[in-house]
Formats: sequence, structure tokens, C-alpha cells
Amino acid sequence: MHLLCQGAPQVLELEADVLDTRPGAVLLAQTPVFPGGGGQLPDRASIQWSKGEADIRVVKSDERGWWHEFDGEAEISGPVHVSVNAAFRRLMCELHTLAHVTNSVVFQNFGGALLTGAQLSADGTFRIDFDLTGSEADRLRALADPINDVIRQDLPIRTYQMRWDEANSVPGLFRSKSVSPPRQADGNVRIVEIGDLDRQACGGTHLGSTAQTRPVRILKVDNKGRQNRRIKVGFVD
Repeated sequence: MHLLCQGAPQVLELEADVLDTRPGAVLLAQTPVFPGGGGQLPDRASIQWSKGEADIRVVKSDERGWWHEFDGEAEISGPVHVSVNAAFRRLMCELHTLAHVTNSVVFQNFGGALLTGAQLSADGTFRIDFDLTGSEADRLRALADPINDVIRQDLPIRTYQMRWDEANSVPGLFRSKSVSPPRQADGNVRIVEIGDLDRQACGGTHLGSTAQTRPVRILKVDNKGRQNRRIKVGFVD
């Protein structure tokens, strides 16, 4: 099942009938909520029904649809209204887009260095880890200029589906050192493409172009092991 946030990211509200229910959770056929994953935080969202409203804590899939677990133990029947916090979604889109730009700049300038971890944060920063030695720390601290140059170029961002086996055979589409993107039920994997700069497998949410992000600065470069360098990135004040 494809998420609405992947195929129709403009949809932030949804009216839906309940397919199944249990105390504190309802099953819906579709959801506008990004459930989290790949270093991106889950959307902040709420659910409303005829007798109340609650914050959604977790969204999980099963073969029938998407379970929405919410605060409290109410058992809901009838139609519900799901609403995603637009400001938080936009922040995650911005950070995830910037993380891809950073990943691409490092991949192209550091001999195809692979990703070893990433995490977006609600405070407007993100950290991204690479399989690199300590000798590269000074070069990593100078990454703000090439990243901000990509932002200024206003490169378009688009997504599309590709057969997983085909994508796995293309160098650079799978960037993680140890984890491959999951194969979808239809045998595909989602690809995010940034102009002619970059394309890689990803299930997260993104902006429409690089110019929609704010300029960044490198906040810190850490050694996290003999072959692991962590870059922390934030917005220019």
C-alpha cells in the first residue's frame, strides 16, 4: 500500500469510514499521515469523530489498511476526520530534502561514501553519518558552501516508482552501507530525484525544489568510531 503523503503529499486532511476498531485505535483504508521511518519523524496529527478528538500516536499498516493508535481508550464507529499538522510536515520535508542534498554532495566529493545513519529533529536540525575516516573532518566542515549552492540552483524534485531489482543494480540508488530500502508489495521501490544532481531510493516526504529550503550551516562534525563521521546541519540564523 502506498501512503498518500508519497503519491499526493498535498492531502493533509482525510474523511474516512472506520474499517475496524479496538480501544484506542481505528483501522482506515488510507491515511494522510507519514508514519515515520528512514530517519524522518512521524507526522504530528489528530483524529476527530462524533464524540471527541485525540492526538494520533502511531500509524501501522496491515493487509487491510492503516491502524491509527491515539491517546485514550475510546472505541470509535462511523466516519472520522484525520488532520496532519502542516507546519511540522513542511519542516520534515525541508530537512529531508536537505539531507538528500548533503548526502549527494558527500557521495560525489568523497569517493562514493555510503550512509551509515541519519536523523531529522524537531528543533530544525538533522544529523547524517557516513563511512569516512577522521582525516576528512576539515573537508566535511566546509560543506555548507556546496550545499547552499545547490539550494540556489532551484533544482526540481520529483518521485517515481522503479522495479526494486532494477534499482538495486544501479550504482548509487541504494546509499546505506548496511540497509537496503524495503521492497514494496508490488515489487517496486520509490525513487527521489533532485534535478540532474541526485537520485536515490527513499520513502520520505520532500519539497518541490531545492530553492524552497533555507540556507544551512554545518554545526558540528564528530567522530563516531574509526570509520564513521557524523555531520550536524542547521539553518543559518
